[in-house]
Amino acid sequence: MAEKPKHLDPSELGTREYWDKLYTTEIANNAADPDDIGTVWFDDSGAEEKMLAFLDRLAGVSPDHSDSDTSDTDNTPDFPSLPAAPAAALSRETTSVLDLGCGNGSILFSLRSRGWSGPLYGVDYSAHSISLASQIAASRALPDVAPIVFTEWDLLSGPPLPTILPVQTVDLVLDKGTFDAISLSDATEPSSGRRVCEGYKERVLPLLPVGGLFLITSCNWTEEELRGWFVAGESVEDATFEEAGRVKYRTFSFGGVSGQTISTLCFRKILTKPSSST
Repeated sequence: MAEKPKHLDPSELGTREYWDKLYTTEIANNAADPDDIGTVWFDDSGAEEKMLAFLDRLAGVSPDHSDSDTSDTDNTPDFPSLPAAPAAALSRETTSVLDLGCGNGSILFSLRSRGWSGPLYGVDYSAHSISLASQIAASRALPDVAPIVFTEWDLLSGPPLPTILPVQTVDLVLDKGTFDAISLSDATEPSSGRRVCEGYKERVLPLLPVGGLFLITSCNWTEEELRGWFVAGESVEDATFEEAGRVKYRTFSFGGVSGQTISTLCFRKILTKPSSST
């Protein structure tokens, strides 16, 4: 089993001030040019498109190979613990999705445009992020399409999810760089003194029902390190994560070692103890 990785050195990308400043600039840029939605993180690696294609596959939608990365010998996502029918895992019509650290809302807008018509929620601890995403949403509003809900919320220190959104849990949680930023924060938990990234798994698990999926993309952690953060370690209320899939990226080789600059893994919430029958 993978071990929990060592901490990253803190940087300004782990501070709220950095993100507030960035989104303030992007709000002004978008107001001047509505086509300018700001930064799409990991765009140079095609991470968002690959995440979307991965989710489409889980919903039984045939992949569009026109955008595939032809430099890979095999661009098909892996579903190691969904061998029989991975397409049955999600439904584009009903799946509820929560994007943690939604930023400008890019991946949620893309999901909606690809036919994901279930409830979509974006949360961020930066009020400026929510202002930007809401501003973009207002310019893209379509009739007969449910609006995406954007709400300011701090996952690590905020109130329980049902107090800010009309749901107890969601079917799918997304993270595209949010855990990276949290891992770069030097903030600590008042009660334990540990760095806040240590408690991320504990905060994400309750957002999902048993069987719910967590899709995370990182540029700071390798696949094995992500397994160390989310599969290894103690369970939370008799639940934990198991790996349910991965997204492939271009690989590079140096010194006889192969790797990739971006990692995307899908985890599923499972019980660590059998549920007791009454």
